[in-house]
Amino acid sequence: MTDPHAHLVDDVLAWWLAHGPDDVHGGVLTCWDNAGRRLVSGDKYTWSQGRWAWLTAQLALDADRLGVDRERLATQSLRTARFIRDHALLPDGTTAFVTTREGTPREPTPGDGRHTSVFADLFAALGWSGAARLEPGAGWEDLALRTLLDAAGRIRAGSFRSEPYPVDRRHRSFGLPMILVGVGEQVYRATGEDAAADTVRAAAHDIEAHHRTGADIAEMPPATDEARQDSLLARHRTPGHILEAVAFLRHARDLLDGPLATDRTLAAIALHALEIGWDEAAGGLLRFTDRDGGAPAGSRSCDRYEQLVVSTWDTKLWWPHAEAMYTTSLLARTTGEPALRDWAQRLTAYTMNTFPDGPGKEWTQIRSRDGMPLEETVALPVKDPFHIARSLLWLTQLDRFPTHPDESQERR
Repeated sequence: MTDPHAHLVDDVLAWWLAHGPDDVHGGVLTCWDNAGRRLVSGDKYTWSQGRWAWLTAQLALDADRLGVDRERLATQSLRTARFIRDHALLPDGTTAFVTTREGTPREPTPGDGRHTSVFADLFAALGWSGAARLEPGAGWEDLALRTLLDAAGRIRAGSFRSEPYPVDRRHRSFGLPMILVGVGEQVYRATGEDAAADTVRAAAHDIEAHHRTGADIAEMPPATDEARQDSLLARHRTPGHILEAVAFLRHARDLLDGPLATDRTLAAIALHALEIGWDEAAGGLLRFTDRDGGAPAGSRSCDRYEQLVVSTWDTKLWWPHAEAMYTTSLLARTTGEPALRDWAQRLTAYTMNTFPDGPGKEWTQIRSRDGMPLEETVALPVKDPFHIARSLLWLTQLDRFPTHPDESQERR
């Protein structure tokens, strides 16, 4: 594999620092075509702005080891955090889904309102947690915690919105507790507030109670008697989501109790996701699969998200591969499991041979089943700056984790 440190600093980060920062208005420009050659819009999606604020904060905090410009990265993080606070934060405490380049909130679809996604709120909280690490005592801690708790409350109450893919309310959505674990853990690290830790625990309990059956994690299990167990929504799985969540849960291990706090359980979940998600015909991870592997199956309706599953299940996307490359390497280290070492090597070889665009460049992020570039939109019409750089950064930090299981945890 290309050295993750060198690939992060010399290629991925170098490309983003050359093309992303908006030095006039603040924030980051992400609406690039898939090849990264043409800026198609100056719109700023809060989802991406929050991620950039967090990512550049983490890079700044690790600047000495990485050999990167701490001041430049810290400036990027704080300017982006301020852009979200000053332009995307709405009077009711939610965030606008998208603003113009200058920072004027707008409706993504006329008549839908400016706030359309709890994920935008949570990624804003993530960005503010990064700013809090760089500028403690400047109010970022309170903003991050308040936004996290408000979003978690709306999710519990069922009063949330989740564009660009609305959740069929007859089903639960694994993406919600998954993101609450990941964002809540980061808000806790930045603030030390028990309420953030409680949010992480509650989300993990939600996963355990409603989504996990043995090693299997259901993406959208039925929530009401109206939902059919044999529907495509109930049967489909998202391997990349599962693997990303496993890393979040491992990072939050000290905040958790029960099976999801053990390497044994996390390893079993990861291996199952890999087994049903790996494309034996062309290599790589499929975007969606059936619970038994292969093409998603089951009775269908006219749900918008269901149409997405059917039409894109066999595409190869940057983020599942970046996440899987890290998660398998992490668990291979912490468990010593030979199967996970093998998967880490297989995934790394496929990913690095398929996605990167070469020296000084980023990745062509969206590809067909056979690995050819696709000019498509995934979730947001952006070239995402987050998953690749985060995965590479975390790969350079693997020595934070023990090389064997913590037996006191495994006995729980």
